Amino acid sequence: MQPPPGWWFAVVPLAFLAIFFFWPVATVLARSLSPRGFDVLVSAATWRVVAFTTGQAAASTALTLLVGLPAAYVLHRLHFRGRRLMLSLLTVPFVLPTVVVGAAFRSLLPAAWIGTVTAIVLAHVFFNLAVVIRVVGGLWTHLDDRYEQAARTLGAGPITLLRTVTWPLLRPAVVAAAALVFLFTFTSFGVVLVLGGPTSTTLEVEIYRRTVQLFDLGGAAALCLVQIVGVLAVLAVSGRLQRRLTVRQRLSRSDVALRPTRSSLDRSLVGFVSVLTVVVVLPLAALVRDSIRVGDHWGVDWWHALTVTGPTTRDVAAWDSVRVSLTYALAAVAIAVIVGGAASCAIAYSRRGSGALDIGLMLPLGTSAVTIGFGLLITFAVAPVDLRSSWIIVPIGQALVAVPLVVRTVLPVLRAIDPRFREVTSTLGASPMTTWRTIDLPVLARSLGIGAGFAAAVSLGEFGATSFLARTDAPTLPVLIGRLLTRPGQANYGQAAALSVLLVIVTIAAVLVTERLRRAGSEGL
Repeated sequence: MQPPPGWWFAVVPLAFLAIFFFWPVATVLARSLSPRGFDVLVSAATWRVVAFTTGQAAASTALTLLVGLPAAYVLHRLHFRGRRLMLSLLTVPFVLPTVVVGAAFRSLLPAAWIGTVTAIVLAHVFFNLAVVIRVVGGLWTHLDDRYEQAARTLGAGPITLLRTVTWPLLRPAVVAAAALVFLFTFTSFGVVLVLGGPTSTTLEVEIYRRTVQLFDLGGAAALCLVQIVGVLAVLAVSGRLQRRLTVRQRLSRSDVALRPTRSSLDRSLVGFVSVLTVVVVLPLAALVRDSIRVGDHWGVDWWHALTVTGPTTRDVAAWDSVRVSLTYALAAVAIAVIVGGAASCAIAYSRRGSGALDIGLMLPLGTSAVTIGFGLLITFAVAPVDLRSSWIIVPIGQALVAVPLVVRTVLPVLRAIDPRFREVTSTLGASPMTTWRTIDLPVLARSLGIGAGFAAAVSLGEFGATSFLARTDAPTLPVLIGRLLTRPGQANYGQAAALSVLLVIVTIAAVLVTERLRRAGSEGL
């Protein structure tokens, strides 16, 4: 028996995408397209920026996969002391504001590396490692051990087992993770802005420069079109590959998939991930150091300053920003889980149009954050839908970026459900909806727990669109950090470092809470 028709689930994500993405982007393009845009498109300088953007994104993606795949195996297939803490620590960089990541690497790397593609690629690996670990691990944790056991009984060794059993089952999730990392690095802004040089400009930085500094909306719109075309090409290729590589399989519970570290290879990989965790913690340690370094001595002056409201209306106490960030994060998670879960079902169950919906949902990841924020601001600033004074516009903007992550996490798992389970329930007289509730919903709920963690991470760390949408008297932590980083003086940088540490603490807490809720839901199912 087939699951419920895909269009049942497609209504909500289609409406969300049409109202809060296509309409605002169309508004920006309609206002800014001009003959100036065509001059930018044919400029040799533009295509040098495109070449650099594509090259650094490809290098960043390859290195992130090389480091992230072993980590995904260790953290989602092996049981050892400290696993949950390592998983949380390796997730934290993904939620840090990109300008903070750039500043941390600038303080750690040799001065000769600043302004080079090497510094940018290393920072991108640090930032996107969690994507590979979470997306690939989300499927790896559900792989049934019986496939490997059957191969071992036939004499398959570790390499043969990986090549003939594990890798074919994981390929859809690996492709999904690679596409996400490429899109994040292709549209990178803060990292390139801080670590890049005159010859290291990406499309996103150039769009920001033309929009904010030069007020060249026509040129910025032309670059947006180039960026969107590139994103569409990546999504089309990755979507086609995922559909072709998907293998129907029997999935297990995540707690059943974990096994003790017995072989020397497993112990070596655990050691590798332990070292990787230490390396990832180094930039975070630099932030802690700067938050308690006051001149030539140590102190908590910068932390104390966070509790005091500044002299202008743009200055608020840090604890107010924590409350605002958590409120926005809860709303963004709710929106992303509902829209992303429905979209995943629509794509998995539809025979026609699923590819178009998949690509459409991924477009916000490949669209300039400046374009999204500015588009929402000018589109919903007039009657009858005036959301300028409403707080909900901020989590809507954050959810636009979070929904694709939820879909990339849930879809490979949903597609991997063995259709024979549905056939069994249908022979017992179950309706399509009953079959869906019995077979698909438990798997969907478990993977949505991982997606919720991604959504919370995105909301807590989102900077680009939020800087346009957040009210001056209610900034999120990343926006407040960005304000401090733009002001000269050690006091402002010290407070920014202290706020960054506070954001790390809030993020770790949020990730741990979502992990606990996911495990509780999995046990209940």
